[in-house]
Formats: sequence, structure tokens, C-alpha cells
Amino acid sequence: MASLLVVDDERNIRVHLARFLENCGHSVKTAETARQALDLLMEDPRFDLVLTDYKLAEVNGLELLRRIKHQTPEIPVILMTAYGTIENAVEAMKAGAYDYLTKPFSLEQIEHVVSRALEVQKLRAENRLLRDTLEERPLLDSRSSVMQRLLETARQAARSEATILLTGESGTGKNVLARQIHQWSPRSNHPFIVVNCTTLSEHLLESELFGHVRGAFTGAVKNKPGRLEAAHGGTVFLDEIGDLSPALQTKFLRFVQEQSFERVGGIQTIRVNTRLIAASNRDLAAEVAARHFREDLFYRLNVITLRVPPLRERREDILPLAQRMLQIEGLRNHRTGLHFSTEVEAILHSYSWPGNVRELRNAIERAVVLAGGDTILPDHLPDNLFRQSAETAVPSGPRNIEDMERELIIRVLAESATLEDAAQTLGINVSTLWRKRKRYKIE
Repeated sequence: MASLLVVDDERNIRVHLARFLENCGHSVKTAETARQALDLLMEDPRFDLVLTDYKLAEVNGLELLRRIKHQTPEIPVILMTAYGTIENAVEAMKAGAYDYLTKPFSLEQIEHVVSRALEVQKLRAENRLLRDTLEERPLLDSRSSVMQRLLETARQAARSEATILLTGESGTGKNVLARQIHQWSPRSNHPFIVVNCTTLSEHLLESELFGHVRGAFTGAVKNKPGRLEAAHGGTVFLDEIGDLSPALQTKFLRFVQEQSFERVGGIQTIRVNTRLIAASNRDLAAEVAARHFREDLFYRLNVITLRVPPLRERREDILPLAQRMLQIEGLRNHRTGLHFSTEVEAILHSYSWPGNVRELRNAIERAVVLAGGDTILPDHLPDNLFRQSAETAVPSGPRNIEDMERELIIRVLAESATLEDAAQTLGINVSTLWRKRKRYKIE
């Protein structure tokens, strides 16, 4: 069901259109003037579509269209007029109208145009969501004070030229944070180049980083620039830098110190202006102590160190992340409208997530694929989530969904600063949470 706004100063047309669109299954509000329409949009900017007459008192439909596009540009607007001209139609489309209808028109025409506009609007919303997903910015939206402090430090560091070292367990989102630091930096309009130090052999990784000249090795049939050159003016992100071999550590140290190097097999010194962000899930200080990592390179990298906390240290983020991923995976797998059962929410919140955000994403994707209906049930989750719950649970006899919900509410309340925050985390309104506290006798 879509939410529509019909604007027309003729009452019969306004009422007739609203009744027809309601019979088509939509929720419809009406306005007689442009001012009333703008007030309604200010009160509720979530309208899916506006249909407005071109000829209105005081402010005409074209000016209303311009104001709507300024106030809420994502809402499609259809103009209706009894004085249709090519010039008016062109002007309306330039101002951002979705379509332009000339009176008299049939109700079938209206239904067709509205359906098409709503379908386009739905596709645009899905594209925005998928674009956000690809950029993975939502993964950095956090309610955790620890994560918020980390992001603030990262934002400050991004404005500098300092080398940044990201540490933390696998799957915590270090690559996502690195990309966001680049976006926050003055280099954001220049390349962001990723090099994973674990995926290539030493020889191939050296060529990948520094490039090579023709004839440097078998198969080197032409000169090839490396990733460090490709990142000139921008940022290079070295993921799992702790896996660099001793020989590559030595060569890379020179780049960090001087921003210069030679291609494999070459003699010409190449100088670049590249910002470095490195990441490792290892304790590089311990690697230095064990003589597995160069001490001088470590100190060159360790200018600003940011530790990305594991998911178990920011439990207030688990359910919002899971909800976001459910929406994303639902779109990807053509399964929109899914939701978690209360028992599943309790399981997700209590699990320790040793694989962090990556493991959570995999679990949600599995559940989306296996769910038969609109509700994600415990049977759709990976078995290991239940094994850990069984190992850590205190025997207390059979547990039902109400027990799980009560435990979840107690836990979320304990971790939230206000009742409003707790309600938002649980995905319910404050009055519902208040009633549940009273029902379960939670102080």
C-alpha cells in the first residue's frame, strides 16, 4: 500500500480521485491548496507520490512542484491540467515532474501512471539501498560509545596525512573503515586502491605493489605500473600487512619513508604521493618481539593506531546490523518483507560472533535463503549459534518464547541509556516497551 497526496482546488475531482485510488489499495490524503499540501508534506515527508492540478489558487501546480522538489526531492510528482500545451509539459518535466496528464483523462490512465510511478520509486529506493550496501556505510552506523569514539578519532585522522594502522579481529570491518577514512580525507576524489597481502605469493605481490618492467621475469611482456603508482594522489590500503615477507618488508619500508621505489627489474626511481592505511588482525608488536616483523617498519606504520572492536564488545549494534542485513539480503535474494521472530532476535543478541560482522552477514544470508515464509525462525539459523548457546546456558528447564523475550528486554534495557534507546534497539515503540516491562514485571 502506497501513501498518496492528491492536490486539487475542485472538491469533486479531489474526492473522486481519492476514493478511486483508495479502492486501488492506497492510502490517500487530499489538499485544496499548495500551502495545505506543503504543510502535509512537512508533517509527513514519507508520501510515495503527489498528484497535483496545474491550475491552483495563489500558487500554481508548477510552483508547488518546484517547492516539493526542493523540500523532498525524492517524491515523484504528477501534474494534471485542463490547459495542456507542449510548452507547459516541457516546463513541467524540466522542473522534475514524473509525468504530465491532460484532462479529461480516464481512471484507467490514472491507475496506469500511478502504478508505473510507484514501481519506479520502488526501484530507485532499492537501488539506493543496494548502493549504500556496496559502499557499506551502514556498517559504520553504531550505537556503541566505543565505536563512536573510534569513528570520531578516525574522522580527525582522515584530515591529516598521517599513516594509519587498523587492528582488530578478522571480520570486524577494517576494510570498510579504511574506505570511509579515505572518503573523509582531502584525497577522496582520487583513487582508493586495495592490496590484500595474503592472496598472492611473494613474487606476485612485489610486482602487484611496485609494478615491473618488460622482461623482468617470464611472462613480463610489457611494462606494468603497480598499485602504489595507481594510488598516486589517493590512498593505498594494505590489508593484513603482517603477512609481508621479510624481503618485501625491507623494500616497503623505503616506500613508507621516502614515497619512492623501483619497479621489479627496473632502475628508474619512481616517486608518488600516496597516503597509506594498513591493517592487520595480528598483534604486530608481538610479531616484532618474535622477530617476524621489522621494528622500524612497525614504528613507521604505528603513527595512529585504531583498534576496531569485535562485535561482542558492542552488542547494542548486533540487532540493528542484523535488521539492516536482513533488508539488504532480502533485496538481493528477491525476498522483501522478511522479519525476525522474537526468539531469533534473542539468539542473535546473545551469540558471541567470533567471526564478527562477516559471520553475522553469512548467518543472515543463510536465513533469508532458507526461510519459507515472511518470518526468520531459529531453524533458519546456522547450527553453531545453538551449540554455543547450549554450552553457555545455565540449565533452567524448558524455555519458551516469552522467556526469551523477557531476557532480551532485560539485556537491552541494561545496555541502553534511555527507554527510547531501548525501544529503538528492540524495534518497537516506547509505549509497547512500557507495557511489556509491566507484563514481565521488569523494574
